[in-house]
Amino acid sequence: MYESDFGQSEPVPVQVSEEKLAEMFNAVMVRVYGWMTLGLFVTAVASLFTLMSPALLNFIYSSGLVYFGFMIGMFALIFAIGRSARKMASGQALALFMVFAALMGVWLSAIFIIYTGDSIFFTFGITAVIFVLLTVVGLTTKQDLTRWGPILLFSLLGLILASIVNIFFFSETLYWIITYAGVLIFMGLIAYDSQKIKKMTYATAVSGQPENKVVSSVGVMGALTLYLDFINLFLFLLRIFGRRR
Repeated sequence: MYESDFGQSEPVPVQVSEEKLAEMFNAVMVRVYGWMTLGLFVTAVASLFTLMSPALLNFIYSSGLVYFGFMIGMFALIFAIGRSARKMASGQALALFMVFAALMGVWLSAIFIIYTGDSIFFTFGITAVIFVLLTVVGLTTKQDLTRWGPILLFSLLGLILASIVNIFFFSETLYWIITYAGVLIFMGLIAYDSQKIKKMTYATAVSGQPENKVVSSVGVMGALTLYLDFINLFLFLLRIFGRRR
């Protein structure tokens, strides 16, 4: 997911002016933030719709097999979008992203049952503030964050493995270690992925691809990546700030 290849199989380097690169990057970020915001809105609507449908809620959460099958299906959709974004029309890629956002909303509907509405909205606001600050850091810092990639990736894999292990051990201590580690990891990923979108835009632009292709392909994958960072940070912060019903 974090190492998507947007270039052609045999890119031909071309000269692109700094002004043109800046113009293309601005267009990409407009798409990224616009589509990410739309994705979050679709997720919220899908969650509320699911809450109003007891039959759908019962279908998803009455069986562990259905619940985890649903989750595996979403992971498969993420990889499908990542592999196909460079070959698809922007409208098709965006449609897949919106389908994923809707499925995420259905899957996350349980948080409205577990936590109070006030604490959910409060946590969402905190997440939004942190997200904005870290994206600004990622896009403006002169420090190369590339070396963070392997560290964050292995940390994320460790986080997933620890979460799976704790399903069987139910350790409260491990639960909180995972929670705070998750917050730190996804804060790092927000800054890292924000800078990576900038680098991908420049790399794809000089590969000779048409401007509209650069904007659409990087825009979709950038929106999906930051959307996932936002959702995961929100869920870990909700463990800390959420008040259970």
